[in-house]
Parts: sequence; structure tokens; C-alpha cells
Amino acid sequence: MEQRNATEVRIELWDEGDLDLLRQLNSPEMTVHFGGPETEEKILARHKRYYEIAQNGTGKMFKILLLPHLEVVGSVGYWDQTWKEESIFEIGWSVLSEYQGRGIATEATAKAIASIRSEKKKRNFIHAFPKTINPASNAICRTLGFSYIGECDFEYPIGTTIRCNDWRLAVERN
Repeated sequence: MEQRNATEVRIELWDEGDLDLLRQLNSPEMTVHFGGPETEEKILARHKRYYEIAQNGTGKMFKILLLPHLEVVGSVGYWDQTWKEESIFEIGWSVLSEYQGRGIATEATAKAIASIRSEKKKRNFIHAFPKTINPASNAICRTLGFSYIGECDFEYPIGTTIRCNDWRLAVERN
């Protein structure tokens, strides 16, 4: 595995107070790989899903805090998914534009993977599905030891098919 940037981050569970972060992550520049910004109605529904996911036992969403000043700079999370008839964890991340390129998403995703590995729920694999034209997210997968499975069509958001790379990481329990 490559040496990662020494950027220090903390991840904390998403809560009801994180709506403003989600609105920032919903900007046109931040959603270029996701089909563009969502409506306010969809943002409110997503926010509710984000802070309820851990309570429902279907995954965890986190806000990313940059140390030492605890600046809120993005999100990372994982959730139950069925992929090719197999139960997996899907993982995804987003870091605000002004904080990109500093290793923050890589460090936060590594922490989310550690959280997955502490889960009691049995899943053999974690998958990430970055767009084929998103070099930064694909590099994060390589850096964190994911195996490249191949290109695939993926529906995100619902109703929109995008071309993605399928990356897979084995869940090794702590």
C-alpha cells in the first residue's frame, strides 16, 4: 500500500445538525460526477436517511472533521447494498472542493473501512463505484488496496445510469 498523506481527520456520525454540510456538498461543482444538484426536497430526504442509517442498522454516515480545528470538510459512509446477488457494503465519500487534494478523503475512507471491519454484520466485501472519469476517487480506491473488478453501469441517482468502475475490498475482521 502506498504511503498516505499525513493529514489528520476524525469522522463522527452524521446528525440532525449536518444539513448545512449536505447543502454545501450538493453544489454544482461537487455533484458533477453525480448528475448535478438535487432539489431541496431530495436534500431533506437524504439528510434524514443519513442521520437515521446507523439507528436502522443498515450502515453509517459520517461527517469528516479536519484536525486540529475540527473544520467540517465532507462526508464518508457505507450502507448495505445488493450487488450481483451478493450482500455487500457500498462505500462513498465527498470532500468540499477547497479541501480536496490533501489526502482527507483517503484518510476518512480508511477510518470508515475500520468501522466496517468492527461491524458484527457479516459482509465479505466492500465495493466503491466511482465514475470512470473521476481520477481522484479511483486513486483513493487503489491507495486503500481495493481490487479493480472492471467497468459497470450503475444507477445513481435513482433513474440515472452512469458508467463506473467497480472496486472491491475484502472485509477482514478486526
